[in-house]
Amino acid sequence: MKKTISILTVLLITLSVNAQEKQTVKETVKKDAKAVGNAAEKGADATKKGVQKGAKWTGKTVKKGAVATEKGVKKGANWVGDKSKKGAKAVGKAYQDVKADIKK
Repeated sequence: MKKTISILTVLLITLSVNAQEKQTVKETVKKDAKAVGNAAEKGADATKKGVQKGAKWTGKTVKKGAVATEKGVKKGANWVGDKSKKGAKAVGKAYQDVKADIKK
């Protein structure tokens, strides 16, 4: 009788351990699925924030580039104007020199 009771006790313990393991596996799968879902949401939020920051940075950079281009164009126009004036004066002076040489 004692052997039968001990065998039944071992069998009962084995069954209860298996039942607990099945619940644990099920719970683990649920936890893992929940963790994956949370990670996906966090990743989506991080991506959204990254894209927003990138758009702001691009906008600022474009504005800086436009201002720099505008300044560069103004400086270039002034430089061309200055060189044109100097060139015109040089041509005028050369013309006067040639005209004076012809008169001699």
